[in-house]
Amino acid sequence: MSSLISIVRSKFLDAIRSVNPPGRWKILVVDEHSQKLLGTVLKQFDILEENVTQIESISNYREPQAGFEALYLIMPTTQNVDRILKDWETQQYAGAHLFFIEGLPEPLFQMLMPAESYMRCLKELFINFRAAEAQTFTFDMPEQFFSMYSPPRNEREYPEGRGRLEEDLQFTSKLIANVCITLNEFPFIRYYVPANHSPLGPLKPHTSTRPPPPSEGSGRWRTNLARGGDARAYESVEGDFVTKLLAFMVQRHLEEHKKSNPDFGKSEARARSTLIITDRSMDMIAPFLHEFTYQAMIHDLLPIQDGSKYTYKFQSSVGAYEDKTATLSDSDRVWTEVRHMHMREAIDRLMADFNKFLEDNAVFSGDGAANLNDMKDMLASLPQYQEQRENFSLHLNMAQECMDKFEKEKLPLVANVEQNCATGVTAEGKSPKHLVEDMVPLLDSKDVVNMNKVRMIALYIQYRDGVPDEDRRRLYQHARLSLAEQDAINALTEFGVRISRGTGDRDNKKKLKAKTSDDDYELSRYKPFLRTVVEDHVAGKLDTSLFPYVKDSPSAAPLPTSLRSQSPAQPTSLRSQKPAWHRAARPGVTNEARQRLLLFVAGGMTFSEIREVYQLSSSLTKDIYIGDYPFVF
Repeated sequence: MSSLISIVRSKFLDAIRSVNPPGRWKILVVDEHSQKLLGTVLKQFDILEENVTQIESISNYREPQAGFEALYLIMPTTQNVDRILKDWETQQYAGAHLFFIEGLPEPLFQMLMPAESYMRCLKELFINFRAAEAQTFTFDMPEQFFSMYSPPRNEREYPEGRGRLEEDLQFTSKLIANVCITLNEFPFIRYYVPANHSPLGPLKPHTSTRPPPPSEGSGRWRTNLARGGDARAYESVEGDFVTKLLAFMVQRHLEEHKKSNPDFGKSEARARSTLIITDRSMDMIAPFLHEFTYQAMIHDLLPIQDGSKYTYKFQSSVGAYEDKTATLSDSDRVWTEVRHMHMREAIDRLMADFNKFLEDNAVFSGDGAANLNDMKDMLASLPQYQEQRENFSLHLNMAQECMDKFEKEKLPLVANVEQNCATGVTAEGKSPKHLVEDMVPLLDSKDVVNMNKVRMIALYIQYRDGVPDEDRRRLYQHARLSLAEQDAINALTEFGVRISRGTGDRDNKKKLKAKTSDDDYELSRYKPFLRTVVEDHVAGKLDTSLFPYVKDSPSAAPLPTSLRSQSPAQPTSLRSQKPAWHRAARPGVTNEARQRLLLFVAGGMTFSEIREVYQLSSSLTKDIYIGDYPFVF
């Protein structure tokens, strides 16, 4: 499995190592954005080890260093190009090696031409994204969640809102293209077309954004002509989903890149990848469910800062308690091994690892730790093993705090209601006939926090595909929700969810069905829709009306030489075949040549979806990556 972190790290290091000035030493010049991206995969020590004498910010005053050549690692912006030209004019450095984080627009390239003698090289890296984990990537644009789903405040603002969103999507599509280019993948592209609602937010069909209807005239031939381009333009607004716009934009960016880089995406060993673009509205159940796997539970229940930092009480070697902040990342072996385990399994694994550590180091002669409290007591007696103490203390604190909240906030009872709503069946596989009776006491309870009441009501409304307004009002009353909390539930309509239902309304359920799990844990039965999408795509049976291709599909494309002798998967009906994870791995498919599948969830992914990606990568023998804006639920 190719780790995104390793790939991006290597691209940065290759760029730095490629600069070998006569005097050996060089200066690294960065901007704020590139410095953040660099910091996610490399420590400052790692950079300085590569004959970098110092790291300077392009936006700050810098002392002239005419004896050194500089490596610029920056974004391609007008402001940065102006600063490079100023450095050339003032002879800031002996020469400039320019590495742009993403593609350099032609106008900016022309602006640099006067300084050609100053430039030693100019390269585009196409790594303008954050490799958050081995198989996840994100973009620093949380505001796009609101530009996608927030409806314009009044009728006049629809054109402006749509224009803003299309600008945002253009930028996002470039970043998705960056991921594809970094992986050297020119994928087939599929996108989600909802069957149960029209476009959302500023893309909602509106008189001010819809082209005028065609004039048909009186003749039949005129009528037929009018049903051509003009009519299609008039009607296409109905299908302008954010996923479709984004998919076609990514296709254009990749085709442009292919024109100037003919070898882009070519591989004799690996089958061509697929990029599937979906959005949060596809599955509005997953964000509301309590997840009890380690990573999801920690991010849900604990005060994690900046998506990865956790502050806890650490007992020092002298016995005093002090605040310590740790970063949860792929560099922590314990974290990567247990993050997708159910909390019970994760705690058992932590204790097993701790007892093995005690045994390997002959620290204690008696029995090992039997529970979290035993671990806590024993850790205080290990002052000589500072690094191990810190690591075990971190995970001990997180696990213990999660379990305390699990009991205190009545999460077993809350989660049982959630799972029954999400799956539509009880743990025994029967229809949940007493959902309201189970839910109302929890809504009345002061021990259940309001946020969890909001989650239960939101899931119940989705289970019922909308409820009468009076029923919804009573649920709010039982839960004693504030107006803001009621508005949050009512806002589900902005994601295509029906919240209000009359007596004569028909079911408006989605065509796509989530699968339930044979998991041993009753509170972890629901599986996200994304799992169904991936399994059905790999099995060749994903509905093309729900997930059409932008251009060609795999059936029309030649296989790589090494795979041509293998039989392609046969398309089947949507429900007749077992999930693809029942199949054995194909012979001849090695980890190095595994086919890739890229997933992008516009509007934000959930930790349950991230977990599924890792598990499906293993069961389907595919390299699967998932990305979004930094808005993980």
